[in-house]
Amino acid sequence: MSEATVYLGLGTNLGERQENLRKALRMLQDGNGLRLLRCSQVYETEPWGGIEQPSFLNCVAEGATTLDPEALLTLCKGVEERVGRVPGVRWGPRLIDVDILLYGSELYGSQVVDLPHLEIPHPRLHLRAFALVPLAELCPERVHPVLKRSIAELCSDVTGKDGVVRRGDSGLALGNCKC
Repeated sequence: MSEATVYLGLGTNLGERQENLRKALRMLQDGNGLRLLRCSQVYETEPWGGIEQPSFLNCVAEGATTLDPEALLTLCKGVEERVGRVPGVRWGPRLIDVDILLYGSELYGSQVVDLPHLEIPHPRLHLRAFALVPLAELCPERVHPVLKRSIAELCSDVTGKDGVVRRGDSGLALGNCKC
């Protein structure tokens, strides 16, 4: 299989948040058919979903993978489990969350996957400033395959950007991935 470009959203609001991101990034590219190429800055973000909880640290990593979307989902869920995530309340606090935001190729653009257990692009991507702001840092011109709008346009229109605060150089360097 040829390589696909993937954008993964990572978030954490429990425990040692920076260390949770570090661990997840290391595990994601630990010989699993995924190479991380670059990463957005880390952002402190307000919780989403209406549940009172601590603020999140969020970033987006760009990678190249030979995994198909379902195998990539298995990898992401396995990393969450290995970092220590346990099932909990939907949109509630978590040690780590790894979501597939976009998946595709430079030649054909982002792919649409619509399975009972996996939707790509992420079905709420266009509503989430905490994902769009760091994603726009990496691929502002990439077009959302369903909405047919660039990530920069979606980011420009999303509500809640005032709750997404750049943390600057977070010290979470992992190779050339500065997440």
